[in-house]
Amino acid sequence: MAKLLSCVLGPRLYKIYRERDSERAPSGVPETPTSVTTPPSSSWASVFWSISYYSSPFAFFYLYRKGYLSLSKVVPFSHYAGTLLLLLAGVACLRGIGRWTNPQYRQFITILEATHRNQSAENKRQLANYNFDFKSWPVDFHWEEPSSRKESRGGPSRQGVALLRPEPLHRGTADTLLNRVKKLPCQITSYLVAHTLGRRMLYPGSVYLLQKALMPMLLQGQARLVEECNGRRAKLLACDGNEIDTMFVDRRGTAESQGQKLVICCEGNAGFYEVGCVSTPLEAGYSVLGWNHPGFAGSTGVPFPQNEANAMDVVVQFAIHRLGFQPQDIIIYAWSIGGFTATWAAMSYPDISAVILDASFDDLVPLALKVMPDSWRGLVTRTVRQHLNLNNAEQLCRYQGPVLLIRRTKDEIITTTVPEDIMSNRGNDLLLKLLQYRYPRVMAEEGLRVVRQWLEASSQLEEASIYSRWEVEEDWCLSVLRSYQAEHGPDFPWTVGEDMSADGRRQLALFLAQKYLHNFEATHCTPLPAQNFQIPWHL
Repeated sequence: MAKLLSCVLGPRLYKIYRERDSERAPSGVPETPTSVTTPPSSSWASVFWSISYYSSPFAFFYLYRKGYLSLSKVVPFSHYAGTLLLLLAGVACLRGIGRWTNPQYRQFITILEATHRNQSAENKRQLANYNFDFKSWPVDFHWEEPSSRKESRGGPSRQGVALLRPEPLHRGTADTLLNRVKKLPCQITSYLVAHTLGRRMLYPGSVYLLQKALMPMLLQGQARLVEECNGRRAKLLACDGNEIDTMFVDRRGTAESQGQKLVICCEGNAGFYEVGCVSTPLEAGYSVLGWNHPGFAGSTGVPFPQNEANAMDVVVQFAIHRLGFQPQDIIIYAWSIGGFTATWAAMSYPDISAVILDASFDDLVPLALKVMPDSWRGLVTRTVRQHLNLNNAEQLCRYQGPVLLIRRTKDEIITTTVPEDIMSNRGNDLLLKLLQYRYPRVMAEEGLRVVRQWLEASSQLEEASIYSRWEVEEDWCLSVLRSYQAEHGPDFPWTVGEDMSADGRRQLALFLAQKYLHNFEATHCTPLPAQNFQIPWHL
């Protein structure tokens, strides 16, 4: 009877993976992949619930206007609702009986219960052969697990890790009670916009209906990572209580030297590790750790900046303390909006090896203003700064290590005008802010002007033409930079170029711009080829 109840209340089982070369599957698990489908009634009930949830305010308003919420109308309606609930309970019982008569599901639920009681290596190995509702997956790593976290008082608390806070919009204004009362309506409006429309526009991948539509692709991508790449799935518990869905592919046992490096991938606003940018470093031969944003697929929560940073923190801790990678062997690779968590990790873990930002931007405000009415300018700016502040450039400037920016020359997402206007690509602003912070003397008036000319080039031929026009001597540039580093140390900002001619500053500025930014002739969502995934330049 207990087993039948477990089958009724148990999670959905999506797939049983085929036996992998390095592991022996538990007895009874077929050698060919087996899909376990969900009854159509259960799937439709889930979709119906999601639609009902989002449309409930409008439905209640309509019923109230029509007078259907009076006591005389509600009582008969409750009878219909009770009948519907009984039907749903009957469907759930029938589903449970069907599972109970299925030997594969009974074996799965036995392994799952055993793993929850005892997370031994053997139990977890057997559980890894199943793909099921991730809510029931046991937690593999806790944010407080590293001993240094337990002993340190400066680490993250349950309120979250540290973020850079935006400066007040009106500096110097006294924060009196009267001013707070005046600001209250604006703050309430900003909060409501951010937590309803704003968050879903910024992270459409967190919308349940979109995830439901993408589910077959996600399951297929997960099966490919597990069966073909020997990926290992894990659930991480962040400091805010969110559960983060991760996938790790270990290449350290291969002959390729890249396998000793771990690439942590940060996906875009509708990206999932199952079908996202993890494929690029995988094809290049690196060890890879992919993770899903809070509220995406198996991860819980909502993708606000604080939750994003909390998730990234536990992912990095997992890579260091559980997977055994040193910070010097970790590369952070981000696509699009993933640049926020990548730059946060670079700022917070300064010893990581390098950062690669593909199709990313400097700040969210200009991109948000692009898609909203001009009359909403104040509301949009305030909402972003208070609730959705993705300040990538500010965070990246706190990192001292190697950086590579990849700019899409036909990007239609992070341009503020049209894709053909390459100078409106916010990746340009990210490069300029980084170079101006690291090399302020080089990026003075002459250097800034020549780099802007170089950024206007939309093809390799135009780039080479500008580069040759100013007769950039790469050997001279390298010798100047190495001499400065040997004398003053590696920490930025540098004062190199202070006593240099305008021509010398132009050469250095162009040399540095070409090292920090590579062009890729493609649109925003085109997958990055493995040959374009390169380790950033450093002296």
